Amino acid sequence: MQYRRFGKTNLRLSVFSLGTMRYLASPVNARRTIDEAIAQGINHIETASGYGKSEEYLGEALKSRLSVSRSKLHITSKIPPTVDADTMRRCIDESLERLQLDYLDCLGIHGLNTWQHLEWVQAENGCMQAVREAVEYGRIGHVGFSTHAPLEIISAAINTDLFEFVNLHYYYFFQRNQKAIELAAEKDMGIFIISPADKGGRLYTPPEKLEELTYPFSPLALNYRFLLSDSRITTLSVGAASPEELIEPLKVADNDGELSLEEIAVFEKLEKHQNTVLEAEKCTQCYECLPCPENINIPEVLRLRNLAVAYEMQDYGKYRYGMFENAGHWFPGMKGSRCTECGECLPKCPEKLDIPALLKDTHERLKGKEGRRLWE
Repeated sequence: MQYRRFGKTNLRLSVFSLGTMRYLASPVNARRTIDEAIAQGINHIETASGYGKSEEYLGEALKSRLSVSRSKLHITSKIPPTVDADTMRRCIDESLERLQLDYLDCLGIHGLNTWQHLEWVQAENGCMQAVREAVEYGRIGHVGFSTHAPLEIISAAINTDLFEFVNLHYYYFFQRNQKAIELAAEKDMGIFIISPADKGGRLYTPPEKLEELTYPFSPLALNYRFLLSDSRITTLSVGAASPEELIEPLKVADNDGELSLEEIAVFEKLEKHQNTVLEAEKCTQCYECLPCPENINIPEVLRLRNLAVAYEMQDYGKYRYGMFENAGHWFPGMKGSRCTECGECLPKCPEKLDIPALLKDTHERLKGKEGRRLWE
């Protein structure tokens, strides 16, 4: 296992962190998963107040004898932004009680996703007043935020200079937040990539076409290598539901150097294949088509179409597309079927795409089961 400095926190974290959203089968399973993660060299565990019994199970495991001392194990929990300080004080108390801890190494403001959330954290007597008090009293070591927000909100949150780290969605198949990576690195913030296996493409169950294109590497390992080759990134979340699910990700835990020529060739092959298959129907993710009068997240809908058509990633596409209209500010936007063909987006598109037709096609390809956040 390799370790990296977590930005201005100066913590040294393992390049993989244990995310605890999925180990909730039982306290015993949680303990086994935590024990195995520590045995493999992971020294950072991340949970959240909203992840069911995750904090409680982690607290029970920490209270019992683990294979490493608490001083060598870094714990992060996350709490949603609140409109007032009193609510945040209560939430911090409750999290620490469930975790059976006197302090958290890191607290993340969980889901700083909207402009209103940003107003709350910047308010003079808002939730950050309680957070600052907890830092002063030694109950919290470092403060950051997690986000599913548009790039503009993420950048604004980074520029508040209130935070020491950011939990961010950024993967080979979603590079929109590259500018947030650059900005956070300029601010010497720790950068924690969340859900690279799941949100990054459901790469633990890849389609045959994608496996064929990434050979001799697995799609999952290649995405991890794409991220770990970037020295600005500190750590990647691995959300194991059991000890066995740690095996495949941690095969690359010691391979965090620059991309090899063979890996670069595979990435070039993926890009060439996408361009060839999509031809004049490829959305280049410029975001110039927004805003949409019907609040359709056109670039994200068409990104899912790009992946489904080019790499046969329909399962991933259906999973993410089904969250539109069902996950609130965690995954905002309407489905492509809401398009009224008003034509407002057409002159904005530098690729001259027939956006209404592509939205309709995406809906027909990916419509299916409605989805919600994973922990629900």
